[in-house]
This record gives sequence, C-alpha cells and structure tokens, in this order.
Amino acid sequence: MLDNHRYFETLHPGYGQYFQIDTILFEQKTDQWHLIIFENETFGRVMALDGIIQTTERDEFIYHEMLTHVPLFTHGHAKNVLIIGGGDGGMLREVTKHHQLESITMVEIDQAVVDMCKTYLPDHSAGAYDDPRVQLVIDDGARFVATTDQKFDVIISDCTDPVGPGEVLFSSDFYAGCQRCLNPGGIMVAQNGVAFMQPNEVQTTHQRLGHYFQDCTFYSAAIPTYVGGIMTFAWASQDPHIKEIEFSRLAERFARADLTTRYYTPAIHQASFALPQYLLDELSQA
Repeated sequence: MLDNHRYFETLHPGYGQYFQIDTILFEQKTDQWHLIIFENETFGRVMALDGIIQTTERDEFIYHEMLTHVPLFTHGHAKNVLIIGGGDGGMLREVTKHHQLESITMVEIDQAVVDMCKTYLPDHSAGAYDDPRVQLVIDDGARFVATTDQKFDVIISDCTDPVGPGEVLFSSDFYAGCQRCLNPGGIMVAQNGVAFMQPNEVQTTHQRLGHYFQDCTFYSAAIPTYVGGIMTFAWASQDPHIKEIEFSRLAERFARADLTTRYYTPAIHQASFALPQYLLDELSQA
C-alpha cells in the first residue's frame, strides 16, 4: 500500500513495516495485481507485489545463497538443477557459480517478469541468463514437474508466499511432481516463510512433504527484509542422513568450488539446521 511516498507491507495482520520510496522505477496495476519497483536509500532497489515485499538489492544475497548452496554442497555431485520461479534471476546467479553442473533448467510462469527484472534489477541475475547451461522454460511450475521427462539432482522452489498464483507451489500435487522428477539421492528445497509469524505454513508443508519424502525438515537464515524472525527453508529428500554431512567434507567441497559468497559458509550451513524450540514445538504438532 502506498501512502505519502511510503510503501507499507501488509503481509501480516496487525504488524508490518514500511519502506520510504525515493524514486519509483516501475509500476503496474491491473485488476489482479499491483507490482512496483522503487529505490530506497537503505535497501536499494525494492520489488513488491500486492502489499508484500518480494526482494531487495541490499539483502537478497542471503536468501539466494542459502537456497542454492546448502542443497548443492550437501549433494556434492549434482549435475542437473531445476529452479521453479526465480524470475528476478538471483537464484540463477548463485546456481551458475557451481561449475560442475551440466544443465540448469529454470521454469518461470511469465516472461515479462524475467524481462522486467533484467531491466530494473540487473544485479540480481548479473548475466546468469547468458550461461550456456541455462534453459529458460516459460510454463507453470506445478504443471512442469507433473509432466516433464527430465530428472534433476536438486530442485529449488523460489516461490512467493502461498497466496494468489504462488499458492499452487505449496500444494501436495506440486510436491508429488517434485518427487517424480528427482533423481535418487536428490534434494528439494523451498522458501517457507517466517516461521514465528507464519507457523501454519511450516506445519502444512511438513505434513504435505511427509507424504512423498522420507526426510522432511527445515533450515533457516535471518534476512532483514523478511521481518518477524528467521526465514525457514523446507528440505526434502529420501535419505534422512544426507544432510548430516561432516563439516570437513563440507569445507572441502566449498574450498574446491572456489566461489565467492557474502553469507554462506560451511559453518553457517551446518548451524542452519539447528531450529529454535518454538519451531520444533510447531513441527511436533504437524
């Protein structure tokens, strides 16, 4: 919601935050949505959709690094990666840093989102769309995983909150589709909201994923833009032990990859699976 050069986020009833709008770079209103990209002195360029902040230049690296490097360094031998959503290009930027990957498929429902973000948020993708390993598919993510003949070692669901068009990417049908196109030993991860403010999302995801995967848990990171506590990331695989990788092996893989990060470290990786008691209590009721 806009008011006196401020953007008020309305994701949580009775609680929110606002961003000062210094310059509006892009704005589109239809009967279905309101999308805006603006400059903010503290967070740089900010993209918001229907009262919910989607991403900011200042802290996007935390979100994208944790959703990318945690599953890829855990797996260790991934060759084929699927990204669902992620039209801003930040996830793609981080995935392309892994030079051992042979193919990277990104499924985005709207080409216009990709084009807009290339124009107004160019540092998110940082040229990643030009990587020859990347195949951009314009399609519905849930339909893609239900029908594709491709198999993947890692699936990253970079979805919006489970309202409106993003709701299908939290459904049982979507998780079933991810299961069918994961290779043996594969890992699926997805953003899952701020658990302190959205506990029902964590419970629901845990219940639904549990029908299709032997191991379903969460890891976390603190991302300033997503206020109200730590952001959780869903983790699913058929191997309950795969995430229990030794620190020395994790550190060796990170060193061998020789990539630059601003948040992710092997120590952060391991610590991110330690969850606070309030979240463990929520999961025990799922």
